[in-house]
Amino acid sequence: MSDRNAVFSGDNPFDIARRWLTEAEAQEINDPNAIALSTVDSDGMPNVRMVLLKEIEDAGFVFYTNYDSTKGQEISASGKAAFVMHWKSLRRQIRVRGLVEREEGPKADEYFASRSLKSRLGAWASQQSKPLASRASLMAEVAKITATKGPAPKRPPFWGGFRISPLEIEFWADGDFRLHDRFQWSRSDIGQNWSVQRLSP
Repeated sequence: MSDRNAVFSGDNPFDIARRWLTEAEAQEINDPNAIALSTVDSDGMPNVRMVLLKEIEDAGFVFYTNYDSTKGQEISASGKAAFVMHWKSLRRQIRVRGLVEREEGPKADEYFASRSLKSRLGAWASQQSKPLASRASLMAEVAKITATKGPAPKRPPFWGGFRISPLEIEFWADGDFRLHDRFQWSRSDIGQNWSVQRLSP
C-alpha cells in the first residue's frame, strides 16, 4: 500500500511485528515482549493481564502459562484471545485478535527446559489463580517439589504454550496533533489473504 510510510513497510504483518519488537528491545527498559492478554469467561465478562510473549512465528504469536489458570481455562473454553503490545519508548502498539491452539509438544518442552531451575520448580508448585492460604504454604510446596522433582524437572502436563493465530492485526504509531497512523491487517479465516486498510486515528 503506497500510503504506508517506512515504519509500516512490508508485505507480511509478522515481519513487521518482529521488526518492531527488535527495535523495542534496544530501547524499552523492562520486558519489551510484555503483552496485555485479554480473554472472556463463560458469561462474557472480560479479563486482562500481562504475560510475556515468547515467540513471533511465521503465522502466530506464542506465550506460555499454566493451562489450569483462569486465562488458560478461558482460552480453552472459547478458543479465542486478544492482546495489545505497547511500547512507550517507541510510541507504538500492536493489537491482535485471533484463534488459539495449544503448543504442548517438543517446542514447549524445549522452552520449559530453557527456564531457570527456580522458575521450573515454581511452575510445578503453583496452582495458578487458585486461592492460596499463605506465602509460607507456597514456599513449603516449592520445597516439596524441589525434593521430589530433582535438579531437572520435566514440563508439567498442566503447563505449556498457546499460539494465537490472528484474524486481525493492527499497527499503531503516534502522530503529531494526535493524528496517529493506524493500519489494520484483517482476514475472515486462517490461511486466507490479508486485507490491509488505513484506519482513522
